[in-house]
Amino acid sequence: MSEFEGDGLSSQDFEKSLKRFEDMISSGSQQFFDADELEEIIDYYMQWFNLELAKKALDFALDHYPYSSSLKIKLAQYLSSQHKTHEALSLLNDVEQVESNNAELYMTRGYIYSQMGLSEQAIQNYKKALPLSEYKDEVYVAIGIEFLNDDQAEDALYYLKKAIKVNSDNDVALNELSLCYEMTGKSEEAISFYENYIDEKPYNHFAWFNLGISYNRLSLFEKAIDAYDYAIAIKDNFSSAYFNKANSLAQLDRYLEAIEVYKETFKHEEPDANTYYYIGECYENLTQYEEALVNYNRAIKLDAAHADAWLGIGIVLDYQNRITESIHYIKKAIEINPNMPEYWYVFGEVQHKLGFLEEAASAYQRVIELGYNEFDVFIDYAKLLYDGGYYKDCEKVLAEGIQKFPDAPELYYRMSGLQMELGRKQEGMVFLENALEMDYDKHSDLLEYLPILEQDVAVMQLIHSFKNKPL
Repeated sequence: MSEFEGDGLSSQDFEKSLKRFEDMISSGSQQFFDADELEEIIDYYMQWFNLELAKKALDFALDHYPYSSSLKIKLAQYLSSQHKTHEALSLLNDVEQVESNNAELYMTRGYIYSQMGLSEQAIQNYKKALPLSEYKDEVYVAIGIEFLNDDQAEDALYYLKKAIKVNSDNDVALNELSLCYEMTGKSEEAISFYENYIDEKPYNHFAWFNLGISYNRLSLFEKAIDAYDYAIAIKDNFSSAYFNKANSLAQLDRYLEAIEVYKETFKHEEPDANTYYYIGECYENLTQYEEALVNYNRAIKLDAAHADAWLGIGIVLDYQNRITESIHYIKKAIEINPNMPEYWYVFGEVQHKLGFLEEAASAYQRVIELGYNEFDVFIDYAKLLYDGGYYKDCEKVLAEGIQKFPDAPELYYRMSGLQMELGRKQEGMVFLENALEMDYDKHSDLLEYLPILEQDVAVMQLIHSFKNKPL
């Protein structure tokens, strides 16, 4: 209980009040509590989601102080937690008739509207609370978060900056600002903001942490690692900083270091499925497949719905040529999250390897339907159809790929080769010229795919004509 400190009572006095209240409930005896004591007791139970005792404290409090607006607001908060929002709002309307200058009234009503998904009404009420509240930074944060919930990141940015201006120690605002910068794509501005903040407050671990996130977004991984190290130096049990540092190390292919830093998080918090997954991914990248499987399985043990870990096992088993076994795990990932195009892509590749061309074709089609945003699926799908002798379908898939990714030279090279194989040399030469115009160096892929073209004088002349062409 020592972690709770009410605004009015010291921690020690609060604990005594709480014990007296719980003894009274147990024994059925009667004790005297002033209204402030009861408010803090109710807050404590609500904070720890002990709703049964919160209700008993509310009933007792309102029996003794039936006209207290503050206690009626607490009751509205309780009713809201029970999803009795209309009852809660009606009670707040009654309070407003009596006491219209109560900041907590408007904050509570704003919170209820927020829970109902009515952002505009929530913000209106938070703004009403603003001139009445002692804690303006908290009101600005509430407004900012509501704008964030409504995907209005620019407005959120404005109010969260105001919160920091009012109270530079408001860590909630500091952290939410990072999300705003991400949503608005203002990573450079984020770096500038956090660097200026750190100049004023060099020992705020959240500021260093968010600076690291901002560097990370710009792929400045070395700088991100330095920032996370400062955060850890200030707060050595800051598990999120260890986790993010490990992610940055992995981005730099420093997988062994990343694994050690991921493991460091376990000293400061309970082992987490995501962390085991990322450790598994590092081992996979190091081709230490047995260790990868161990950690993917640990992730699944902690979270049976961790689809990426199921997929990870499937991919590693494929690498180990245990392809038939891998299918089960890939299917499980798809079952958990059927709308991930990457899962279907892996499924299609494995089915292709097993020779199940129809199943593979269906999987690749699903990848495309789900809006996969890379051109490579059209290359693999076309190869599958070509291997099966479905040349018209192969041509159709490549044409669709070119339509969706008109700047991908690989698709033009592949279409060029197909046209030439089908005896349409003129069409093939047109696609080849377009491809060479886009990326001359990738012509080697075409010659690897169709080495016979090296004997074709016209093809080689066209390729050589682009060799020294200025970009």
